[in-house]
Amino acid sequence: MKLGLVVDLDTCVGCHGCATACKQWNTSGTIGPLSDKDPYGRDPSGTWLNRVRTYEVGDTPNSKTVHMPMSCMHCEDAACVTVCPTGASYKRKEDGIVLVDQDKCMGCNLCSWACPYGARELDPQEGTMKKCTLCVDRIYDEKLPEAERQPACVLTCPTSSRVFGDFDDPDSEVSRLTRERSGQQLMPELGYNPVNTYLPPRNKKVVETYQLKPSLGATLKQWVNKVITR
Repeated sequence: MKLGLVVDLDTCVGCHGCATACKQWNTSGTIGPLSDKDPYGRDPSGTWLNRVRTYEVGDTPNSKTVHMPMSCMHCEDAACVTVCPTGASYKRKEDGIVLVDQDKCMGCNLCSWACPYGARELDPQEGTMKKCTLCVDRIYDEKLPEAERQPACVLTCPTSSRVFGDFDDPDSEVSRLTRERSGQQLMPELGYNPVNTYLPPRNKKVVETYQLKPSLGATLKQWVNKVITR
């Protein structure tokens, strides 16, 4: 089994719902509180396991705004696991999820420096490293209805741009989407083989525009003014 996420960059609207749902669930979950600094002030900051980065790609008028959620990729050959001196960072054999044992972590930051995706954050209050767990305490909770045994970010996404599943199952939705939409790993050239996959934005259709004749434009303007002043 190889659990992970597919993120559709074509439908993500950058609402940050995944980030806030993630923080809410994990603050009370297996990794403990996620600290905040001046959360209601003018310059809030804190520990987040999900972050959304926004880019403008392409040239005007054919540019496109792309929102790119970022979290742990649960790499098959995870550098964060390799460099950890205490064994706190580890990859589960049964499902491939990369976790941090909070009791073993000494907050040395080596795993954070080794991660090329910026997916780990040191919690200054706890003094330990925090990261996405794929909501491992939720996806295996048999007390929940089966439809709710998914990561919090997936459940909260208003556009269904995040899909959770088993990449080892060729018939799973994540495997199907990756095949059909040419899903891509982030920076595969580094050799860490990240599990999470991104679906690239589709090419937008070119919409032809027409300019109204001066006489028609003036007529329409008169009509609008007449309606407004009634």
